[in-house]
Amino acid sequence: MEHEDPRARILDAAEELFYGQGIQAVGMDAVRTASGMTMRRLYQHFPSKTDLVEAYLLRRDGRWRASLAVHVSRVGGSPRDQLLAVFDWLGLWFAEPGFRGCAFVNSFGELGATTPVVAAAARHHKEEFGAYLAALTEAAGAPPATAAHLALLAEGAITTAAVHGDPTAAADAKEAARLLLDAALVR
Repeated sequence: MEHEDPRARILDAAEELFYGQGIQAVGMDAVRTASGMTMRRLYQHFPSKTDLVEAYLLRRDGRWRASLAVHVSRVGGSPRDQLLAVFDWLGLWFAEPGFRGCAFVNSFGELGATTPVVAAAARHHKEEFGAYLAALTEAAGAPPATAAHLALLAEGAITTAAVHGDPTAAADAKEAARLLLDAALVR
């Protein structure tokens, strides 16, 4: 542990605290304590809480999208199968201990109106997820608008799973996605 990157330790602590408790509820002292860093070291890496929040969101975005892409690529199969695998991955995520919904929607709800970097990070995440779905949709031969419809299904499943604490929202969304894709591919 003592050789671990201090920046990574701080971000790990911030992610656990921000995602688990909310950004506004967590002060820099709590991040300092959880990371085992001094306050001076914390501020050397992140001069402000906004800098830390931005770094947390950017790192989470990269990790989230990479995990999804790895899962989908491992599934293989047809492009249609890969699109539906997105919803299987969501179901796995929803069933993880401590799942609290979308970190980007949560942070936007807390700070998006007053913190431009949070709003920008949330928009970036949603745009990148939409672009990923668009690439899969195009490969499947479905009309481009289908990607936006699938994104709405996924976003609705994320919110439903978070609010109800029920990971089966992913399976319900997958069934709706299957129907949507079948209808789109018939055209």
